[in-house]
Amino acid sequence: MAREIIINSTPNETRVAVLENNSLSEIFLERAKNKGIAGNIYKGKVVKVLPGMQSAFIDIGHERAAFLHAGDLYIDDSENFSLLEDRIAEVEDLDLENGNKVYVPIEDLIQEGQEIIVQVAKEPIGQKGARLTTHITIPGRYLVLMPSYNHVGISRKIEDDGERERLKNILLNIKPANVGLIARTVCENSSEEDLKADLNYLLKTWEKVSAKSKEPGAPKLIYEELDLLFRTVRDLANDEVRKIIVDTKADYLRIKSFVKEYLSNNHISIELYENDMPIFDYYNIEIEISRLLERRVWLKSGGYIVIDQTEALTVIDVNTGKFVGKRNFDETILKTNIEAAKEIAWQMRLRNLGGIIIVDFIDMEKEEHREKVLQTLLQEMKKDRAKASVVNISPLGLFEITRKRVQDSLNKMLTEPCPYCDGRGVVKSKLTICYDILREIRRIAPYFTNRKIFVEAHPDVADIILNNERENIDDIEMMFQLSIEIKPNSRYHIEHYEVIPLEKA
Repeated sequence: MAREIIINSTPNETRVAVLENNSLSEIFLERAKNKGIAGNIYKGKVVKVLPGMQSAFIDIGHERAAFLHAGDLYIDDSENFSLLEDRIAEVEDLDLENGNKVYVPIEDLIQEGQEIIVQVAKEPIGQKGARLTTHITIPGRYLVLMPSYNHVGISRKIEDDGERERLKNILLNIKPANVGLIARTVCENSSEEDLKADLNYLLKTWEKVSAKSKEPGAPKLIYEELDLLFRTVRDLANDEVRKIIVDTKADYLRIKSFVKEYLSNNHISIELYENDMPIFDYYNIEIEISRLLERRVWLKSGGYIVIDQTEALTVIDVNTGKFVGKRNFDETILKTNIEAAKEIAWQMRLRNLGGIIIVDFIDMEKEEHREKVLQTLLQEMKKDRAKASVVNISPLGLFEITRKRVQDSLNKMLTEPCPYCDGRGVVKSKLTICYDILREIRRIAPYFTNRKIFVEAHPDVADIILNNERENIDDIEMMFQLSIEIKPNSRYHIEHYEVIPLEKA
C-alpha cells in the first residue's frame, strides 16, 4: 500500500496527514500552546493516597494533579506483565507471557509526600487528569526499552514465525541484564547492527533519565517525548511510506538530519514543498478535516452513518439513506452494512475515536450476513495502529468495540462547547478560527503584494490574533510586502470572519 506523509508546520501548530493511495487515513495535530505530555517522565510528589479507590494523586508540575492507580505501580517481585502490555499497547501489540498478578494495597506501596518516578500513560482527557504509570518504557525506532523488566517481546503484527524467532534470538543476544526489550513492527527484517544502534541510543537516553531522577527537587520533568515531527518519522516511516513532504525549510532540514542519524538504510524520499498554494489545500486535506467535524458521513451507495460522541462512549448508527438496492431487502441491508463497516474502521482512525464505541448496524435476519459484516469490520480494523477489538455483539445486534484512547479525539481537539446552544453542540474553537484566518491570509498574500488585507472577525478571535499572533502577522506583512488590518465585529458569529484584499495599502 503506497503511503505518503504530508506535514504542515507553523510556529504555533504542526499538522501531519497520512495518505494511503492518495486518500487521507490518519491526521495528527500538535499545538505549541497545548503540547501533549504522553510519554513524558516526571519526578513527581504524592499529594494524596485514596485507599478506597486504590489510587493516588501525583503532582507532576501541571495545573491538575495526575492519577496513579495501584495496578500501574511497579512491584519488584511481581510478574505482572498484563498491565505492562496495556500500558504500551499504543506503541505495539506485544507478545509477552503473562505471569502471576500480585495484589498489594496502594497504601502499603506509597505515602503522601513521597517522591516517585512516573510516566504519563494517557493525556488529560475532558475533566480527567493525566493517567500515570511507574512501568517506564522508552520507545526507539526499532525497539522499546523496558528498564524494569528482564524480558523480551515481539510485536504481534510480525506474523512470520521464522522472523519472530530470529528477532527474539537477536534481542536475547544483545540485551543487557535487568532490562527488557520489545521488537517493534518496523524492525521486521532489520539487521542486528540496526537493532544494536537503536539499543545503544535507548540505553544512553535511560542513563540521562536515571541521572536526572537523582537530582534533588520535585515535581520536575526528567524526560520529554519527541515532538510530533520526530515521532511521525520514528513511528510512521516504514517500508510502505514512499515520501515525506514538509512545507517549511527548517523542519525539512530537521527531518533530513534525524533520518540520517537514526534511520539507517532508509530509502524514503524527503521533499520540501515550495508551492504558493498551502500544502493541505494542494493535497485536498483541508476539506477532509472539515468533513471530519460533521456528524453524518455518506457512503458511496447512498447510505450513511451518524457519529455521536459523548463523555462515556461513541455511538455510530448505520442507515440505508437513499440506497434502495437492486435485488431484495436482505441484500440491500448486507451491502449497506458491509460498506458501513469499512467506513467505520476508517473513521475511527481518522477521528481518533477511543474508549467504548457502540455500532448499531441495520438489523440482519441471517446469521451468515452478521458474520460477513463482523469479518469485514475485523479485517479493516487490522490496519489500525491503535489497539482495537470487537468485544461483544449484543442480542439486539449492537457491536461493542474498544479502541485504545491515549488522547482526545480530533473532534475534541478542534472544537469546544458551543456558547450559542448551551453546550448541546459544538463550534470550532476561537484558536482554530484564528489559525483558519491566518491560513486564509497566507493563502491569498502572494497575489496581493503592496496591497492591504482587511480582516473582520468576532472580537474574541480578533483579540487572539492581535495579542497572541502579532509576530505571525508581522512576518506575513514583511514577507509579502503588504499590510494587514484586524477589526473586531461583535455582531459576527464566532466562526464567521471576512478576509478582504483592498486596492491600496
